[in-house]
Amino acid sequence: MVDLRIDAAATPGDIVLRLRGSTAERVVVVPLAARRPGSAAREGFGPRDAILNLMPDRFADGDPGNDRVPGMREAADRKNPGARHGGDLAGMSAALDYIAGMGFTMVWPTPVLENDQPAFSYHGYAITDLYRVDPRFGSNEDYRDFVAKARAKGIGIIQDIVPNHIGHHHPWAADPPTPGWISNGNRFVETHHGRTAVTDPYAPAVDRENFQHGWFHPTMPDLDQRDPVLARYLEQNAIWWIEYADLSGLRVDTYGYSDTAFLQGWVRAILAEYPRFTIVGEEWSANPAVVAHWQAPGRDWSGSTRGTPSLMDFPLSEAIRKALTEPEGFTTGMGRIHEMLGNDRLYAAPSRLVVFEGNHDKPRIFSVLGEDPAALRIALGLVATLPRIAQFYYGTEVLMTSTVERDDLAARRDFPGGWPGDAVSAFTGAGLSKAQRDLQDWMRRLLRWRAGSPAIATGRFLHYQPRQGAYVYFRRAPEQAVMVVVNRNDAPLAFDRTRFAEGLQGARTGTDVMTGAPIDLADGARFPPQSITLVVLAPDGG
Repeated sequence: MVDLRIDAAATPGDIVLRLRGSTAERVVVVPLAARRPGSAAREGFGPRDAILNLMPDRFADGDPGNDRVPGMREAADRKNPGARHGGDLAGMSAALDYIAGMGFTMVWPTPVLENDQPAFSYHGYAITDLYRVDPRFGSNEDYRDFVAKARAKGIGIIQDIVPNHIGHHHPWAADPPTPGWISNGNRFVETHHGRTAVTDPYAPAVDRENFQHGWFHPTMPDLDQRDPVLARYLEQNAIWWIEYADLSGLRVDTYGYSDTAFLQGWVRAILAEYPRFTIVGEEWSANPAVVAHWQAPGRDWSGSTRGTPSLMDFPLSEAIRKALTEPEGFTTGMGRIHEMLGNDRLYAAPSRLVVFEGNHDKPRIFSVLGEDPAALRIALGLVATLPRIAQFYYGTEVLMTSTVERDDLAARRDFPGGWPGDAVSAFTGAGLSKAQRDLQDWMRRLLRWRAGSPAIATGRFLHYQPRQGAYVYFRRAPEQAVMVVVNRNDAPLAFDRTRFAEGLQGARTGTDVMTGAPIDLADGARFPPQSITLVVLAPDGG
């Protein structure tokens, strides 16, 4: 282990280290690169962004030559649902025009770092080298080039980072740098996923210890970040990737499973370097109080002054899925979403949370909604217009399906058109059904409009209690006002402008975002059944 201190006056160049053992000497060259101008002021992502979550191995294979890499434990076998399929950075780079054309402004790939595991290495969450891109995806240089190409098209890259655990074929698993590097003396003790243990005032210490220092899986040794050398290593690793690859954000896997004091210091170290950067943590809980704890410091964060800027909004995302599969009631259907948003008072910055229709760990929403395109449009419209950062899962735009219950392999099937010889291609439209093309076009219009909407980016939110299957809300900024009308009924909805006077502020007409058609907002105006309608209100009461 080498602790290298770099003086503030150091200049770029190679640092040569000579490591001498009892019988041999090893020379290690450490490049010291110049920081790009303005790097510290880099912007993260925020409410104006639409994020695409994709799995690199399942998205597009642009270089079949790296499907099998000599010396690595697993090769691509597309016929095996649980094996690697060959998607890579070259495929993602080739798809950037498609991604930008759809209206996405950020891409969150699941981890791209080396996972030299014998099985299920495709998902990326059992890392075996924290400084190396997996060669089956490409090289570190390929990753940096991909980020640069994306940035040139107006797309930022969010790196999926895993400070909680490593893969059991990481060299540390066999030879930890210090005795306390891996939790529980480097032996498997399963976490029981007690997510409330950190915030529960009645939780015993043993439950908190198990949640944060138990192992996520036998093949994923838990890193014990209470070791100060390890904690510093993980801070520096995150900062290095931000700087090296020119990242726009970090998505932090299994966020709350890491040690609380470590998370406090880790976030502080990154934001000290990049004050406007965005870190989004995964706290997989439907309880808003649990999620809110990590954004705003809780009382048990001794000496803490700030939390992480963003969290994945599992509570609202789950509410959307449930709402669209149940009948309407005071606390069901749209009432469930209305009530969940009422919990925003718990969050330090609710508009910085990331709401999503799906991800790589969830059954595909189209299947959950009974393969109903109308219900899917409502879900996507909600994700795009509620006061949050919006995130979408690859393939939703072409009605990809899965099982209704969780089945990771079913939810992580290959994106159509990403492999040579695919008969169906979402990239070109070849072989898509009419329903697929219609939804893809609809979502493209939605996201492109969203990207330029000041009301979505900064607008104040006002929502009305749902009644009789109708949910109406407004987003209002100085430059633009938008009304969203959800009608879950099987009959047209008659509009009651008197009730919505506070939101309308005198507006009597508007324009349908998706069709461009004018809309008269007089009493009795009709909104279609089983629909979501986005209306840009005419200014000055027009």
